[in-house]
Amino acid sequence: MRITLFALALLIALSSQPPLLGASNNASPPEVLDTSAKILRADSNYYIVPYWPQPTKCLTSGGLGLTSIGQTCPLDVILVNDRYHGRLPLSFTPINPKKGVIRVDTDLNIKFAARTSCPHHSTAWTLEFFGSNKAPQWFVTTGGALGNPGWKTMYNWFKIEEYDGAYKLVHCPSFLPHKHLCQNVGVVVDRNGNKRLALTHVPLKVQFQKA
Repeated sequence: MRITLFALALLIALSSQPPLLGASNNASPPEVLDTSAKILRADSNYYIVPYWPQPTKCLTSGGLGLTSIGQTCPLDVILVNDRYHGRLPLSFTPINPKKGVIRVDTDLNIKFAARTSCPHHSTAWTLEFFGSNKAPQWFVTTGGALGNPGWKTMYNWFKIEEYDGAYKLVHCPSFLPHKHLCQNVGVVVDRNGNKRLALTHVPLKVQFQKA
């Protein structure tokens, strides 16, 4: 009985001790993997494609592209159905540009790695407000900037998060205190049939294919 009580007391004492020097509970988030199960890297380009649960001919169909909606420039981000026409590769730049690996739940900039019809506008993603206070809508467009996290650049930041066996994109800047700003990136079909990327309740389930 004494041995049992001593063991219990020892267990409680050890559990109350501070962690060993060098130990850390702040483990790095998991790496994001592409369709070949390889780690996404900041120095490579990828297609963001809709997720398909089983290998099919449509596995890499579709992707994200750019189009002009309402104004010539900057261009807006849309979902395209044809992998041969319209979809464009993208690159990811983490909030710490020295980090070469792309991880989930980490602030990053997303940029199309392609020439466009708007050479004087950046192809980096940003958010633009449309609609009214009664029916607000934020769409993903281009013309954003890379780096410099803060209030002035808050609309340029996105994250990749694990979602139902795949991934989703979210707008949720970690460097800002207001978590109510966090929303999924999904698809909204406008009156002209454009499948526009926008902040929505339902996320677009995606995967990443090496370009």
